[in-house]
Amino acid sequence: MPTISAEDYLKHILKLQEGEERVSTSALATSLSLADASVTEMLKKLAARGLVRYQPYQGVTLTEKGRGIAVRTLRRHRLWELFLVRHLGYSWDQIHEEAERLEHVTSEALETALDRALGSPQFDPHGDPIPSAEGRVHGGASSALAALRPGAVAKIRRVADVDPELLRHADRLGIVPEASLEVRERLDFDGSLRVRVAGGDRFLSAEVARHIFVELVEERSG
Repeated sequence: MPTISAEDYLKHILKLQEGEERVSTSALATSLSLADASVTEMLKKLAARGLVRYQPYQGVTLTEKGRGIAVRTLRRHRLWELFLVRHLGYSWDQIHEEAERLEHVTSEALETALDRALGSPQFDPHGDPIPSAEGRVHGGASSALAALRPGAVAKIRRVADVDPELLRHADRLGIVPEASLEVRERLDFDGSLRVRVAGGDRFLSAEVARHIFVELVEERSG
């Protein structure tokens, strides 16, 4: 049985690998809020157990065994996040830490029952894909809202759960998965946007727009 710490490392590597083939030690350390030296030591242990492929200064990738554990942990985390929102009245900014604890104590039988109770969902409350029981990860192509130009009409697919305050701010503005928006204006000076969403115009900083991922529907002339 992998330890809680090992499951956390593997899950974070999996999430960081979404955009890169290898994950750097520094990127993993930042994601885990740990020192580089501590991360390096743990990666050596995981490599010795056949869970990762690690070479100093060249980053880390998951082995097939390590990926299996990472996907299972991520699946349980996101199932619990949805359960907490849908059935226990949590808001989407309150669920991450609770799910972090629950994912490590969930048996295969409980995972199956949880999935069944939720109707075998494909996405968590933030719009992140929930891996299937077979390890497949759904999810179409999406791009950061920050990259869109005026006139673009898009559907919000997910909001990164990097910060509870960002999630609260997005919720207040109606920036939630499945909502439609139109980019009305973009300031070249700082990259901030004026968007039309939930029946009104909202102003978003470039930093907030970087954490909102959308699927382009159409591009209208400005």
